Amino acid sequence: MSRSPRRLPAEPAAPPRHAVPGLPLVVLATLAVLVTAADTYVVVLALPDILAGVGVGIDELQRATPIVGGFLLGYTATLPLLGRLADLRGRVPVLVGCLLLFAVGSLLTATAAGLGPAVAGRGLQGVGAGGLVPATLALVADRWPPERRALPLGVVGAVQEAGAVLGPLAGAAVLAVSDWRAVFWLNLLLGLTLAAGVVATGRDRRPDPVGLVLLLVTGAAAGLQLAEPAALAEDVTLGLAWVPLADGVAASTPLMLVAVVAGLGLVARSTGHPDGAVLPLRGLPRLAREVDVLGSLLAVTALGALVWAFAAADPATQVVAHGPVLLPLAAVAAAGFWLHERRTPDPVLPLRELRPAGAWGALVVNLLVGVALVAALVDVPLFARATTTPGDQLGAALVLLRLLVAVPVGAVAGGWLCRGVPPRLVAAGGMALAGLALWAMTGWGETSLDSWTSTAVLLAAGLGFGLAIAPVNAVLLAVTRPAVHGSAGALAVVARTVGMLVGLSLLTAVALRRFTAEVAAIGSPLTLCPASPADCPAYEAATDAAVLTQLHTVFAGAAVAAGLAATAALVLLRGGAVGSPVRSPAGA
Repeated sequence: MSRSPRRLPAEPAAPPRHAVPGLPLVVLATLAVLVTAADTYVVVLALPDILAGVGVGIDELQRATPIVGGFLLGYTATLPLLGRLADLRGRVPVLVGCLLLFAVGSLLTATAAGLGPAVAGRGLQGVGAGGLVPATLALVADRWPPERRALPLGVVGAVQEAGAVLGPLAGAAVLAVSDWRAVFWLNLLLGLTLAAGVVATGRDRRPDPVGLVLLLVTGAAAGLQLAEPAALAEDVTLGLAWVPLADGVAASTPLMLVAVVAGLGLVARSTGHPDGAVLPLRGLPRLAREVDVLGSLLAVTALGALVWAFAAADPATQVVAHGPVLLPLAAVAAAGFWLHERRTPDPVLPLRELRPAGAWGALVVNLLVGVALVAALVDVPLFARATTTPGDQLGAALVLLRLLVAVPVGAVAGGWLCRGVPPRLVAAGGMALAGLALWAMTGWGETSLDSWTSTAVLLAAGLGFGLAIAPVNAVLLAVTRPAVHGSAGALAVVARTVGMLVGLSLLTAVALRRFTAEVAAIGSPLTLCPASPADCPAYEAATDAAVLTQLHTVFAGAAVAAGLAATAALVLLRGGAVGSPVRSPAGA
C-alpha cells in the first residue's frame, strides 16, 4: 500500500492579500537572487584590483573593510524594512526597487574614483541584494500551497548557494578580458534587464510608456555623467555635454540638468498618473504610517551596529570592533525596538506571528546553521593553505569548491524529501550529517587533503548544509500568515547572517586563545635547538602543529553548532497540527 506524503502544517486561514504570481516572475526573481549572490564572491576575487583602482595601496588593506562591510551592512540592516514593504506594497514593487538600487550601486562602484563612492555603491548594492531574498521567498509562498512549496523553496535556496560557485568563475572570466570595473558594468546591465523583466511579467496593467521613457532618459544621462567615457567626453562637440554651465559648480553640466529635469518629470508623472505608474509613489504618506518608521529606524540601528561591530573586527586581535560604543548602541536600540513593537498597532516586524514554535524555532535553527557554515567557508581554505602549498589561493579555493558544489544539490534534495518526510526530520538529518563531517575534520592531518576521504567529508558537509535550507523555510512560511511572509523571510535571512558574523568572531577568538596556549607551551627555539635556533625543524614542526590545533578547534566548535541546529530542528520545527493545507488560489 502506498503511503500518502506527510504534509506540512496548514497556514492559518486568512484571505489572500497578494495576487498569485506567474511562473516567469518567480524564475526572474530567482535569477535576480543568483546574480546578487554571485556578486558577493566576485568582489572578493577582485578586491585587490578595486582597492588599487580607488587609490588604496597594498599596504593599506585594512581600508578594504568598508567595501566588504558596507555591502554586508546594507544587506542585513534594512532587511526588516524591505520585508515589511513586500507585505504592504507587494512583492513586485520591492523586487523592482531592489534591482534598481542594485543597478545604481553598481553604477556608482563602476565609476568610483575614490574609496567613498565605492563604499556608497557597495552599500546600495547590499540593500538591493538583501531585499530580493525575502520577496522571492514570499513569491514562492504566494504561488504554491504549503505541501508543495518545499521543492521550489529548495530550488531558490540552491540557486542562491550556487552563487558561491559561479561567482568566482564569472569574476575570473571577466577579469581575464577586462578590468574590475567591467564586473560592475555587467551588474548594471543585468540589474536593469531583470528589473524590466519583472515589470513586464509582474504587472496586470501595462506600464506608462511616458514614464518608461523618462526613466530611461534619467538613467542614461546620469550614467553618462558618472562614466564620462573618453571617446565621448573628449570629443570637441559631444564633450560639451560634460562641461559645467556654471563656473565652480561641477554638477551643472547639461547631462546632469537633463537627468534632473527627466527625474522630476518621472516623479510628477508617477504621482499624477497612478495607473501603470513606473514609480509606485502614490500613497506614500499612508505607506509611511503603515510601515512604522520609528520601529524601522530602531531595527536598522540595532542591526547596523551589531553587524558593523563584528564585520569590522580583526579576528586576529579582537572579537568585536568599537565594542564599547557599538554593542551598547545595539542593545539600547534593540530594547527600544522591542518596547515600541509591543505597543504599536502596525509593527515593522510581526513579533506576534512568531509565537508558534515552528516560527521562532526556524530562526534559531538558521542562526546555528550560520555559525557552523561560516566556520567551514573560512577555515577549510585556511586548512588547505596551511597543509598544502603556502599562499596557493587557487588550490585552497578548489578545496572549498568540493564543499560548495554539494550545497545546491542538498537544497534541491531537501525540498524533494519534504514531500514525503516531515521537514523537521529532513533538516535535523542534514545538520547531523554536516556536524559529523565537521567533526571528522578535527582529525585531519597535514596529508589528509591528498586522500579521497577528505573529498567525501567535504561533500557530506555541503550536502548536509543544503538539506536544511528548504525545510526550515518551508516550516517558517507554513506557520505564518501570507500577509507577513515578506517579514518572515527577512527574519530568516537576518538570523543566518547574524549567526555567521557572531560565529566567525567567537570561534576565531576561542581558536586563537588555544593557539596562543599551544605556542607558549612549545618554548623558545633556543631551548629546542640551542646549536642553531634560527634553523630549528623541531620548533617549526611544533608551530605547524599549533596551527592545526587552532583550525581543529574551529571545526569542533562548528560541529557543536551543527549538532545544536539538528537538535533544535528536531524539537522545534513542528509548527502545529498536520491537516489539510490551505490551498493557494493558483491550485498549482
